[in-house]
Amino acid sequence: MPQGVVKYSQQGAIATITLNRPEKYNTLRLDMLQGLNDALKTANENNEVRVIVLEGAGDSFCGGFDFSGGLEHYESLREENYDPGLDVAWVTNHYTSYITTFMGLWQGSKPTIAKVHGYCVGGGSELALCADLVIASDDARFGTPYSRVWGCHLTGLWVYRLGLAKAKYYALTGESVSGKEAADIELINFSYPLEELDQRVQELAEKLAKIPLTQLVSMKLIVNQAYDNMGLRSTQTLGPILDSVMRNTPEGRDFVRVAQAEGVKGAVVRRDGPFGDYSQGPSEDQPRKRSELG
Repeated sequence: MPQGVVKYSQQGAIATITLNRPEKYNTLRLDMLQGLNDALKTANENNEVRVIVLEGAGDSFCGGFDFSGGLEHYESLREENYDPGLDVAWVTNHYTSYITTFMGLWQGSKPTIAKVHGYCVGGGSELALCADLVIASDDARFGTPYSRVWGCHLTGLWVYRLGLAKAKYYALTGESVSGKEAADIELINFSYPLEELDQRVQELAEKLAKIPLTQLVSMKLIVNQAYDNMGLRSTQTLGPILDSVMRNTPEGRDFVRVAQAEGVKGAVVRRDGPFGDYSQGPSEDQPRKRSELG
């Protein structure tokens, strides 16, 4: 398949999909979502592939949806163009909703591993948590800053992966957690030092690749079915609808106006500055950069 904002490669039974907008923290636009969907389709249609690894190029896994450049690439979200009915139609339509692509990690028959480093926030965290297994660097940062303005849980996996107490806490505060903390609270499977992340994920992928494909498919299916029976799909219908509403509250519209007038940084400073976290947090809470590894 063509290589662009999403790269695809295969080595033996392991397919690797790379989000490839490193200069923009691999933030999500429609072309990247289409590329990811195409890559997942390619891997799932190839019987030689038993395991799929999803990673991000550069210094972060994914910084969420891209709202840079005054949101010129999301014309329908601009105040003068906004139609709440069409917004709901778009996010609940299987053929236009980004949830369909995110859940390709979950619904495809092949086991998926999200390899997370750097920032994995907002829509980026929603995407990573759809994978069957999530492995992160100790200093990666998971979070839902949209909890504070301009959003709502989308896939519901922050809720389904955590117990009630922690799910409610992080939903209400929007606080972030490191990769190590995410593993400790069982939001993800494991975390390792950044220097070991590639090797650890490769070892896990190779372990799974030794198991017959039919076994992997069956075991994934039975676990997924249990969570589907807990109402995952209905949660994923309500979440994007609430997200569309929160993007168009007075506070949500003001967030867009600031992003258009002052750029992404201005909007983020106003959102996270009072809490002193994410990009506005102390240096010790910032993820290490892969590009700076020796």
